[in-house]
Amino acid sequence: MKLLSVNVGRLKSVPYTSAPSNLTGIDKQPVDEPVRVTAPGPKGTGGSGLAGDSIGELRHHGGNDQAVYAFAREDLDAWGRRLGRELPNGGFGENLTTTGVDVNGALIGERWRVGEDLLLEVTSSRIPCRTFQGHMGEQAWVRRFTEALLPGAYLRVLEPGAIQAGDTVEIAHRPDHDVTVALQFRAVTSERSLLPRLLAAGDALHPEATEKALKYVEKHGG
Repeated sequence: MKLLSVNVGRLKSVPYTSAPSNLTGIDKQPVDEPVRVTAPGPKGTGGSGLAGDSIGELRHHGGNDQAVYAFAREDLDAWGRRLGRELPNGGFGENLTTTGVDVNGALIGERWRVGEDLLLEVTSSRIPCRTFQGHMGEQAWVRRFTEALLPGAYLRVLEPGAIQAGDTVEIAHRPDHDVTVALQFRAVTSERSLLPRLLAAGDALHPEATEKALKYVEKHGG
């Protein structure tokens, strides 16, 4: 299990983003040099956890609980076959392109040691948005991405560190529950009856997903 690439994006103006500034950093490119990764601060004020990586829409992206986004090269290849085109590392706007890592089968609260120092914790899945659809240039992309159930994972930074392509990824901790990234994605998108199950992940779960689960239980029971 390792990193194939570490990817960062510079802000650029596009017509398809929901950001008030029309700026987005979704077009992420691999970098050769080591990249420092730290907790960026609360959502709305803190951006990406990666030094040199920009985020245009801070209302919905970035912050401590979405500091890093990881996507598997294996899933990019599967999408490439579906779309009939090659997808580069960083092509889905991911910070970490991995190989050998079961990103969507990772448990909420699972911890990854990346390189020597960086320790990350899985918090949630990626939810597709209008900016992602515009970036991909594919019709009905949000629906198609949602139906595929391969969302990739957001992670928070527990211990900062510098990483680069080729670094190993080791599972440092797996919690004792069955709430995977894929299950969390299904619960907050297409199968809301699964929301109560997310609470088994405890404090590791992204706070917004926790709030949705608690509201569902209050209204429907668990």
